[in-house]
Amino acid sequence: MSKSGKSVKKRRENRRVFFLLLPITLFAIAFVYFPFLRTIVNAFSLVNSKGEVKGFAGLDNFIYTYGRKDFLPALKHTLVIALFNVPITLFITLTLALLSEKRRKLSAVYETMFTLPMSVSMSAACMIFKSMFSPSVGFINYFFSLKFGWFESSDTALLSCIILTVWMGIGFDYLLLLSALRGIPKSVMEATKVDGISLMRRIFLVEIPLISPTIFYIFCTNLVLCMMTSAPMIIIMGVRAESASTNTLMSMMYQSGFSSSDYGLAAVLSLTAFVLTLLFTILSFVTERRRVHYEA
Repeated sequence: MSKSGKSVKKRRENRRVFFLLLPITLFAIAFVYFPFLRTIVNAFSLVNSKGEVKGFAGLDNFIYTYGRKDFLPALKHTLVIALFNVPITLFITLTLALLSEKRRKLSAVYETMFTLPMSVSMSAACMIFKSMFSPSVGFINYFFSLKFGWFESSDTALLSCIILTVWMGIGFDYLLLLSALRGIPKSVMEATKVDGISLMRRIFLVEIPLISPTIFYIFCTNLVLCMMTSAPMIIIMGVRAESASTNTLMSMMYQSGFSSSDYGLAAVLSLTAFVLTLLFTILSFVTERRRVHYEA
């Protein structure tokens, strides 16, 4: 093929790639990058109830937001959810994946049960858990012979929300870890048996290091999701007095932006959650080199 022919072919391939990427690029600009830039602008501006920018506010929105008495509790609840949700979900899903790693006759049954949370929307799960933890007709109180309201009490409301978020995260994480475990070369597992390595040593010294990239991915994605937690607080807790005991940055943002039309406050809360999530993710990547092992 001549040089001009190769040039024409390359231009055609470039155009093809351009048109393939165009839809997702336009979608990202419209629903990701533009809203993000608008949030930054709103955080430093005076915004009326219609969402119109009326002037420059400087750091006034940040000073006002961080000075509110409900900001620190919301920040604390967000961090507590991330602190407990991420390791608990990872431990449960890794344990389930290890138990069901070997294919058996009933594998399809319990694999379906473990991935069932994936088929339930967050709003539906909130209503289910609200009914299960009800102080009068709830299954949990009846089973454990208890007589208090889980979501109704400020002492247990946050714990109930954490239980809900953990359950919601089990399905997808389990599926990823099970696929990673079953993707380990059989020759490696057979070699461990030949060498007489015990079960616990095989799990901690062979299997977990080999699936560490998947574990790291789950850790990062769960961390981001925990920082964005808001649905249980909005759907279950609503505007009751006890909702203050579960408010997160995102639920506070929702209440400020949609209920009170305080878009400056909502923008500051969004940016705060974004910066915290970014810092935690960067910290995770810093420790990745020592903890995560990629195959050559």
